[in-house]
Amino acid sequence: MTDLHLIHEDPHLLVLDKPAGLLCVPGRGEDKQDCLSARALRRWPDALVVHRLDMATSGLVLMARDPATQRALGDAFASRQVSKRYEAIVDGLLPTSDDWSLIDAPLIADWPRRPLQKIDAAGKPSQTRWRVKEPLPERRASHLWLEPLTGRSHQLRVHLLSIGHPILGDALYGNEDIQRRAPRLLLHATMLEFEHPADGRLCRFESAPPFA
Repeated sequence: MTDLHLIHEDPHLLVLDKPAGLLCVPGRGEDKQDCLSARALRRWPDALVVHRLDMATSGLVLMARDPATQRALGDAFASRQVSKRYEAIVDGLLPTSDDWSLIDAPLIADWPRRPLQKIDAAGKPSQTRWRVKEPLPERRASHLWLEPLTGRSHQLRVHLLSIGHPILGDALYGNEDIQRRAPRLLLHATMLEFEHPADGRLCRFESAPPFA
């Protein structure tokens, strides 16, 4: 078992840096009980889940330490008052620009292929902003900044796939070539910014991606 990587701790909340391959909450079956929330509870018995990352995604996860803070943070996520930024390395070269581009495509569960998601006009509105951080021509890839404006399941993975630039190492949505080109999903939650529920001060936490 790896140790928890603590970014921030105060009487109201925790910020942890989740490794790739670790669930945020328990799954079904005895083999899926080890997870970030279970590890956190052993150290902080009052730790409460606020939001989740995919098992394959690494990066910043926010947890509350009392029900009032959990509700306040949950409401902040729901009303888009939490700024989130991710970094990813994707297949292909995308145009560099100082401006952000927007992917606006509704998402819905792909029921015959659960847990996969797909773009569908009947789905929930879903928006992702992206910008190139660094082109990687020697790898036929691009290092991107990503800002999800909505929080749908697998949103970043499906949106990038939809524009022809899947995330390298994606075992769910990538073909054999995409999976072979990275040992893990190259997606990391790199920044969270929000008002602290206890006193309203602006909090910003960052974590550099463990890949380049």
